[in-house]
Amino acid sequence: MLCVDSLITGDRSNVAHLGNDARFTFVNADVTEPLAITGPLDAVLHFASPASPIAYLAHPLETLRVGSVGTERLLELAVEKGVRTFVLASTSEVYGDPVVHPQPESYWGNVNPVGPRSVYDEAKRYAEALTMSFHRVTGLAVRIARIFNTYGPRMSRTDGRAVPTFVDQALAGRPLTVHGDGSQTRSLCYVSDLVEGIFRLLGSDHVGPINLGNPEEVKVLEIAEQIRAMAGSSSEIVFTERPTDDPERRCPDITLARRVLGWQPAVILGHGLGKTVGWARTRWAHP
Repeated sequence: MLCVDSLITGDRSNVAHLGNDARFTFVNADVTEPLAITGPLDAVLHFASPASPIAYLAHPLETLRVGSVGTERLLELAVEKGVRTFVLASTSEVYGDPVVHPQPESYWGNVNPVGPRSVYDEAKRYAEALTMSFHRVTGLAVRIARIFNTYGPRMSRTDGRAVPTFVDQALAGRPLTVHGDGSQTRSLCYVSDLVEGIFRLLGSDHVGPINLGNPEEVKVLEIAEQIRAMAGSSSEIVFTERPTDDPERRCPDITLARRVLGWQPAVILGHGLGKTVGWARTRWAHP
């Protein structure tokens, strides 16, 4: 396995446990630049991009570039190497602030193309279009996964998304900051469930796009309350202004994933949040 990461938002420690595995090679490189890859490749899985609002708003041009130039370079690499499959990690953000609920793959979305979040939303929408064009023109076997909110161990404490933010605040005894009144919903998928879905998609013959996420919808305020309780924290919950273009509801229709991949999430929210809090308690320094 060859892992390429520019580390613009990643952390080398996340793969430290693989350091002595002869089957694993890490390359610190930017996929928007030419990659000198020797030898054959079986598949290319394109997950490169800042993914949290804090990260892609801090790196807007890099986010647009990796979704456009980076995607094209990796598609060209896949064609050059004659890989079996190219997998694009797309996102539920292609649906924007949806007016169709839950969101099926047939929904074209409600995205503000000039808003601050568009650097991520539109980069992924373009990456999907580019991937499908390569598929049609070259015959390259492609798979497109639209990934909904994913959480679990190894998230950055400064990620900015709800789960790591609430976990860090609760463990540190700081107030938990909830955007708006917390009634907006998210659908949280534990990382191991997502990995299983990606693995099944890789081995399938379904081009996609296909939603991978947990259809259990939960209010952001409820997420904060659960995490506070699991952390044994007495932190207060405070309410702050909603970010621009922050979606009101987000929930995947996974009918297609169930039918085509035989896949659905197995980890319940309480168990996944508990594991995440437990991991953070041992890895993040708190007073």
